[in-house]
Amino acid sequence: MVQEYVSDALVGNLVDNRYRVQFRLARGGMSTVYLATDQRLERDVALKVLHPHLADDPQFLDRLGREAKAAARLSHPHVVGVLDQGEDGRLAYLVMEFIKGHTLRDVLNDKGALSPRLALALIDPVVEGLGAAHAAGLIHRDIKPENVLIADDGRIKLGDFGLARAISTSTSTGALIGTVAYLSPELVLGKQADARSDIYSVGIMLYEMITGRQPFDGDVPIQVAYQHVNSTVDAPSVHVPGLAAEIDELVQWCTDRDPDKRPVDGNALLSELRHIRTNLSDAELDLQPPAAVHPAMAAPPARPPASAAAAAAVFAASGAQDTAHARPPADLPAESPTEVYGSLQQPTEMISRSSGNPTTVMTNAPKRPAYGPLSTPDEAADELAYQGGAGFDGSGFDGSGFNGGADAAAPSKRTQRKLDRDEEKARQRAAATPTKTLHQGNARRRGMLWLVLLVLAALLAAVAGWFFGMGPGSPGTIPPVANKTVAEAQDLLRTAGFQSTVKDVFDDDVSPGLVVGSEPNAGEVIRKFQPVSLAVSKGPQLFPLPNLTGKTLDEAKTALNAAEMALGPVTETYDETAPAGTVLAQAPRSGNPVRHGTPVGLTVSKGPQPIPVPDVRGQEQGAAVKALEAAGLKAVVAPDPVNDRNVPKGAVVAQDPASGNLTKGGTVTLTISKGPKLVQVPSYIGKQATDARKALEDLGFQVKIDNILGGFFGTVRAQDPVDTAVPEGSVITLTVV
Repeated sequence: MVQEYVSDALVGNLVDNRYRVQFRLARGGMSTVYLATDQRLERDVALKVLHPHLADDPQFLDRLGREAKAAARLSHPHVVGVLDQGEDGRLAYLVMEFIKGHTLRDVLNDKGALSPRLALALIDPVVEGLGAAHAAGLIHRDIKPENVLIADDGRIKLGDFGLARAISTSTSTGALIGTVAYLSPELVLGKQADARSDIYSVGIMLYEMITGRQPFDGDVPIQVAYQHVNSTVDAPSVHVPGLAAEIDELVQWCTDRDPDKRPVDGNALLSELRHIRTNLSDAELDLQPPAAVHPAMAAPPARPPASAAAAAAVFAASGAQDTAHARPPADLPAESPTEVYGSLQQPTEMISRSSGNPTTVMTNAPKRPAYGPLSTPDEAADELAYQGGAGFDGSGFDGSGFNGGADAAAPSKRTQRKLDRDEEKARQRAAATPTKTLHQGNARRRGMLWLVLLVLAALLAAVAGWFFGMGPGSPGTIPPVANKTVAEAQDLLRTAGFQSTVKDVFDDDVSPGLVVGSEPNAGEVIRKFQPVSLAVSKGPQLFPLPNLTGKTLDEAKTALNAAEMALGPVTETYDETAPAGTVLAQAPRSGNPVRHGTPVGLTVSKGPQPIPVPDVRGQEQGAAVKALEAAGLKAVVAPDPVNDRNVPKGAVVAQDPASGNLTKGGTVTLTISKGPKLVQVPSYIGKQATDARKALEDLGFQVKIDNILGGFFGTVRAQDPVDTAVPEGSVITLTVV
């Protein structure tokens, strides 16, 4: 075991009175990982202690707790188990399964690139574990080679579930959480991530495993992120000539920029991946990429591993142990959310061609293990022994798995399948044929054994008959319990042989404290050991009414619909301040808790009340102003009075408006009379009466004629008034002779 020998205050201390910290393994951007011993269970664990800026965030810790619980519920052989989560003072920590081994990044650093067979065999368990996580509703968000852990015994696990999601949820600045080389376009754009985001990262990782390089690079991370959003991932065959078209299609299917065009989740990808592995030829699977590193002393295996465990073992045997503990090169990201350190205690060794005990081919060779990640550990071990044939000498075994020399032709796939079926049938017949009897020749003991078995079978039958006939397994009918108290309902169920639990529910019709119903429903027949749940009414669920005052009538209707309330009676009234159509009041008032569907009455403004304009023309100015103010209107006097022969001085000659309606405070303009205009009366004495009369009337006067002696001559003898100014319209008297 190699660790960092650095000074650390936690080393040697006890965390949460349970985890004794042995030493620090690594430090990353979000946490520091220690090897610790669980004092209670006496086992080594990986203790991930979060950095203070995360541990001091209560909301983040709450989210982390939920994510850790969700990840802990996921139990799968290809997912690193989350064992515990908690806080100790200002320390926040996660406890995870300790995997002794190395990572897929170490393998890629050592090998450069992998053959399709090895790449598919290694990624198969990763996708299988991811599929199980997706089925459980978990999203990883940070798939990369550093999080693919390969144990010394060949187990492959995917680590660091939950932490990336909790971190990304806690950020308020839109920061990208994850390794930029494997981020999906939707994560770069800040959109919601789902299972298809993980599929994109798997496609990028598979591309790197086969080609030995990542599809996008740049001087700064933002350049790589930009390419994820705007560029299409090249087919791996661009860098690996001769690569099967099915693998190109698989990688480009996973890395499509449109999430809708990718596999929906890990399980969908797994079925296609295994289909491709089954249908590709050996030549296509064993193609060596140009970037692959070929060890100088190791010949290529006669047949690559058939399972992920065997693949991991081959890597350990061919030099992965040298990189399992190496620090990442300076030009590669050192951050790895789950760090794994360990040594290979029993590394697999290659058998030299000069071995003194060459393997020979037996006539009835055992069947080779089934291809794929579903092979058993024994089959994987057999597969490793089979691969050792690359080191055999020339005793007729040519390294291809068949006897007959370099010129021997391999059987066709159809022939091979027939041979495999015949071999399987022979194996099953051999397994079904006993080779030795038990206690041969002791008939009495066999008779006693049969007697005991018969008695046990009879007892089991009797117990089963009682259990399913009269006991807890017997059927029973759920009695009706609606509108009964909890005690009454439970008594009825106990009498019928059932046990019950209680849960509170809202109900608009059943009074609080009474039973709404049961699950299963009354009248259903179930086994008596099955639980029955009683739903007890808490009364109607009440909701606060929204405030509708000040809204328009249409806005109030929309708000009532959104709150699932009904519109009650609408009353209209005049209001001097609120515009027409504005809600003035509501009943019930806002904030009152009511049921859904409660009608809400509204009082709506019709606007200011109209006031008829009174006619004050001819009235004295003061009286006219008072009359208008009494009606709620405002009188305004025009600045320039006018002369009027009919309206006396100081009285109202005109008003604007003269009629119609105004609202309260409306303005009426009054024009005041200066009285009649003064006109100079000229003298018409000695003039003819007809001429004088016409001239005076033209000046606006009224003319009165007094005839003396019958007015025979028609001459004005006298005039009153004369040579003075009098009001227009005055009467001028002419005396005519």
